Amino acid sequence: MSANQYLCEAEKLIEKIRTTQMDAIQRAARAMAASIAAGRAVHLFGSGHSVIPVLDIFPRYGSYPGFHPIMDPRLMWFNITGPGGARELLWLEREEGYIKNVLLSHHLDERDTMLVFSHGGMNAAPIEMALTAKEKGLTVVAVTSVANRKINQPKHSSGKSLHDIADIVIDNCSPPEDALVSVDGLKGNVAASSTLTAVAISMSLVAETAAELARLGKLPPRVFVSPNVPGVPPTNNEEVFRDYEKFEASL
Repeated sequence: MSANQYLCEAEKLIEKIRTTQMDAIQRAARAMAASIAAGRAVHLFGSGHSVIPVLDIFPRYGSYPGFHPIMDPRLMWFNITGPGGARELLWLEREEGYIKNVLLSHHLDERDTMLVFSHGGMNAAPIEMALTAKEKGLTVVAVTSVANRKINQPKHSSGKSLHDIADIVIDNCSPPEDALVSVDGLKGNVAASSTLTAVAISMSLVAETAAELARLGKLPPRVFVSPNVPGVPPTNNEEVFRDYEKFEASL
């Protein structure tokens, strides 16, 4: 059964992350906690489907201020074809030079950490975000497919992939083709995996960063909490947004 095949393969990928990537996850979390503890930011970036883990880190139940999503609607799709469509996005994220315009609205500091998601790690948008962060002295963490880097050569004018730029690389352990399930009669697999693995890694980082902040005595004052959690004041989440507004204003 194809559904069972997908879930079994997905389970293997999560286990591979757990057994092979914990050192990188812990090193990344230490860098991220140091940035937040210093009153600075963990910037988050992804384009195309790689914006999904960015959206899922903050604001999200179980997360907290200190994470700063850098999102541009032109690097996400809201339509299949036409304005806001996938074809236009795919063109733009591969074009060199656009990210410098995105970053006109953001301030990067050498105390910050930049967390970049890109399964392939070859498109201009994530590469240029990582390159700019490196130039400004940030710690760059990449969540990407190491296997994809092994079989593809960078096309960016820098000659680098995201994998080559990052200080810390967390392998999403997804195969280069991303999809996991073969179906007779189809060329190419179905059912993608890299969103699943990227979100699993991102939530691991949220948890490990919180633990590191606790160790440093720098826990955030509040967590964004589901209203289904008993004992949480009704004003909690509104106060989280106020905490975030103060944090963002300080960047």
